[in-house]
Amino acid sequence: MKTISKILLVLTLGISMQAAQFKYTNSLINEDSPYLRQHAHNPVNWMPWGEKAFEKAKKEHKLIFLSIGYSTCHWCHVMERETFEDELSAKILNDDFVSIKVDREERPDIDKYYQDVFYLLNKRGGGWPLTIVMTPEKKVIYAGTYLPGERKSYSPSFRDVMSFLVDKFKNSPNEIKKSADSIEYAINQYTHVKTTKDDISLKVIDSFIKDVKASYDNIYKGIGKSPKFPHASTFDTLLDIYKVTKNQDALFMSEYALKAMANGGINDQIEGGFFRYSTDGAWTIPHFEKMLYTNAELIEAYSKLYSIKPTEFTKDVITKTVQNMDDRFLEAGLYKSASDADSEGVEGKYFVFYEKNAHKALKDSGFDEKNIENILIYLGITEVGNFEDGKTNPIVDTEEKVPDNLDKAKRVLKKLRENTKYPFIDDKILTSWNSLMASALFEAEVVDEKYPKKALKLVDNILENLQKNGVLYHQLLKGKELKVKGLLEDYAFFTDALIKAFEYSQDKRYLNKALSLTNEAMRKFYIDGKWYLSDSDFRSIAPLEDASYRSAQVVMIKDIYTLALLKGDMDLYEKAELMLSYIATKIKSHPSFYPEAIKLVIISKKGEIDLKGPKNRIADLRKIKKDVNYPYMYILEEEQDILQACTTKQCFAFSKNATELQDQIITYLTH
Repeated sequence: MKTISKILLVLTLGISMQAAQFKYTNSLINEDSPYLRQHAHNPVNWMPWGEKAFEKAKKEHKLIFLSIGYSTCHWCHVMERETFEDELSAKILNDDFVSIKVDREERPDIDKYYQDVFYLLNKRGGGWPLTIVMTPEKKVIYAGTYLPGERKSYSPSFRDVMSFLVDKFKNSPNEIKKSADSIEYAINQYTHVKTTKDDISLKVIDSFIKDVKASYDNIYKGIGKSPKFPHASTFDTLLDIYKVTKNQDALFMSEYALKAMANGGINDQIEGGFFRYSTDGAWTIPHFEKMLYTNAELIEAYSKLYSIKPTEFTKDVITKTVQNMDDRFLEAGLYKSASDADSEGVEGKYFVFYEKNAHKALKDSGFDEKNIENILIYLGITEVGNFEDGKTNPIVDTEEKVPDNLDKAKRVLKKLRENTKYPFIDDKILTSWNSLMASALFEAEVVDEKYPKKALKLVDNILENLQKNGVLYHQLLKGKELKVKGLLEDYAFFTDALIKAFEYSQDKRYLNKALSLTNEAMRKFYIDGKWYLSDSDFRSIAPLEDASYRSAQVVMIKDIYTLALLKGDMDLYEKAELMLSYIATKIKSHPSFYPEAIKLVIISKKGEIDLKGPKNRIADLRKIKKDVNYPYMYILEEEQDILQACTTKQCFAFSKNATELQDQIITYLTH
């Protein structure tokens, strides 16, 4: 007991000494989340999400101010500087609100619920920072995103909005109650829609392609105008569609968009890795944060493109993206979650160049003048620049010839960057995002056989570090205990990675773990025909749409289909079919909103294929899989004399000869 007391005393003294260095310290100092700790020294009396905060609001009869963001969010930093570090704004919050901070990466379930509230009130998608004001009874009366510190032509200031709400709360309580009740009614109507079964056919593929074409940017490529996101799941699905139907539009839209992104400023031309999105339609200037999930999904999409049209260009993109994730995010066998846009308090400072500095660095490294000129032109680095204050975010001028010594020049420019501190990296390890990276590395086998070996190690490290006593957890923070239990996205994405690990290694423990997690997920998250993001007291419906990354509920249903195939389990198959029928109406209504779900329709109507054969014929089966290039094909080692190809419902091809089996499969798929 004396030893424990001494440890507690040391910890208490450590926190007290740390707090003494700052003018303000609030209760977020005791949280694990890097994002919450970023706000621990704001003058705002922040509290973490929990009953303590809600009880305080009720007891003191105060409004609840809820702010949701994440540690590498650019506009979250802007709002912190303008508002949460401003003592006048903090006084308003401290006097009249109970203020709660939530890390959306730690609690995506809470974030999803209030993003839905924002959508219902504003009729458009939200984002971060998400700003919610509620009554002491947790009924929403306001939903916004970034609010400027000072009044702008396009927006009232933060203080204007909060002062208005406080005045209404104090002086017009009936008006506030009426508004809160009507919003709560609308939310309940939205979240309690009864599930109904519907049929869906492969015709939805044509509707999907038509919808994507309608929003496709034929000038700069990609989807939408600005801000422009990679939409990796859309192109991933289009490439699957091409493999199944040979639809040329599906291939060309994907190929041109992926090339445009790779040559654009959304791709870090100097050291690889993609930024989260572009602020403009031409892919020139991003917000400079890099997310693990963005890069994982793009690695997978580029790998699929390579499997169709193998080029050195695509291979180079994949290789450099993986390398950047390894260089910046990989530690002790697991990947950190994200890096910030800001360096030394300035957005993009680490990533951009003044032409004169880049020129000097290359000249000092022995490059001749003509070579320097060609390199700078190729990378778009000019005196005028394309970013703030004459600085340039490198982009590739595709009309220029690739200059000599380009890779060497990039190493020199990377060295020049090191004069600026690299942006903050959130060292939070997320099960879901690491699982996406593992799945991507398995797909990247098409360019290098080392990648699935890396993926297998990553899966093993997730098993070793993010589950305890058989329980899967959502996140791991260095030096901290596992606390947040697994959410639907963790179960779905990790199960997908486990299936790929089994398919690559034929080690049954991965398959058995995948089945175990799937059964557990159905018990925890699937209620009355709906998937929920968590099984906590705070439940939010899992999105069907692919938002920041692919839909967890869709991936979970796909896992169930695949496990039904690999285990020969018709009961599982029927469950997946029923789940698809419940979401069919939504898929048909707006197909391009749900690209990952389009894969479920293909799987349901065309079928997944299981290639079976003895251990000494696995190499033959892998060659068939590669040559046929059907996106939903798996290998299962079975001790038998012949080779087989089966769907969940039937085996349709048999032969001792691999070429004959391949011909039978192609005939089956084309009829």
